[in-house]
Amino acid sequence: MAKKVKVFVDSDIVISSQLSNIGAAYFLLNKTNLSLFVSNLSLVELQRVATRHKINNAQMLAFIKKRFSHVNLTEEFKEIESQFNSYANDPNDIHVIAGAVRANVNFLLTYNLKDYKIDKIKMPDNGLLLEPINPVKYAQIVAKKNPITNKNNTVINIAHNKKTP
Repeated sequence: MAKKVKVFVDSDIVISSQLSNIGAAYFLLNKTNLSLFVSNLSLVELQRVATRHKINNAQMLAFIKKRFSHVNLTEEFKEIESQFNSYANDPNDIHVIAGAVRANVNFLLTYNLKDYKIDKIKMPDNGLLLEPINPVKYAQIVAKKNPITNKNNTVINIAHNKKTP
């Protein structure tokens, strides 16, 4: 049996999947066999952002509980910051790197590649074997192996939400 790919999911992906049931984020979180992870600090961020976007927090948390594994970051933020600050361009995303490392994942899934020092994260000699990936590109790869079709068996191009001839 094939080993599941372990993915730490940035909050922007979860929020996007809650705002729309089409597109790459929804597809990857709902229609694939990925092993998904979030941290306790990500959950705090998700609840704050969900409230701002008028997303039902109870529904979102139920989805996360059902579909995700949780990583508990117990260190003080200053300790997390000192360990992982050099991997993020945005100080608000340091906890994402910490959670991904603690979860021992293969990938960090995010739309916000600019928030991370990708070259530094990908270097094998620093002990971080993460690869931030854009969910649209990843969904295109997955969909090519397992095309998504509508009721009429028309292949759906999930990256652009268009039908493919």
